[in-house]
Amino acid sequence: MVDGVLVESIEEPDDLDGFTLDELSEYLDEGRTPINPAIEASPGCQMALSALERLKNVSWSMLEAEAHEAPERDNVWITGLLDNIRREIRAGRDIPLTSPDPDVRMILTEGSVRGLIRAACDQVDGVLIGRCVLAGDVTIPGEPIDVDVTASVAWGENLHQLARELRSIIRTALALHTELNVAAVNVTIEDIHTHNDGKAKEHS
Repeated sequence: MVDGVLVESIEEPDDLDGFTLDELSEYLDEGRTPINPAIEASPGCQMALSALERLKNVSWSMLEAEAHEAPERDNVWITGLLDNIRREIRAGRDIPLTSPDPDVRMILTEGSVRGLIRAACDQVDGVLIGRCVLAGDVTIPGEPIDVDVTASVAWGENLHQLARELRSIIRTALALHTELNVAAVNVTIEDIHTHNDGKAKEHS
């Protein structure tokens, strides 16, 4: 259970080194004290903690009002976000980086790039990122890839403007931190959520 939302049990990623998302959420709720060395030393756990912290600090605060008005719908959305976190914190494919030393192999994991995209999109007020997919062979340097992202946005926002802003932010973050050849960034607005005024509308 995360922030009062019952999470359907599905297989946890192996990258969590034996911990579950529920256990990591409780650890986060307790201020990461006492320090658990096994969690702090696990890259997968660190990625999951970052994702859970963003969910608590950004997503939950924006959906809190809607939870009172449409608790069943809200539960489905939060559960979907958690399921995406479960999938995306898996390390996934290795993405090569250029190394100045031919004897040194440098890589980013696919999971860390998805986390980078989520963190970048969190800068945009009123936006919740749902699914993030890197489409194409990221293991081949220079191979064109597409980035497919789904999002929920706040009621009353300009959808076209937000989609353009998200595409720009994603491209900038990937250009700064990776060597991926991004052919397209596709943003699909699949839902509209409450924004302060207590109203909510489903976007189909």
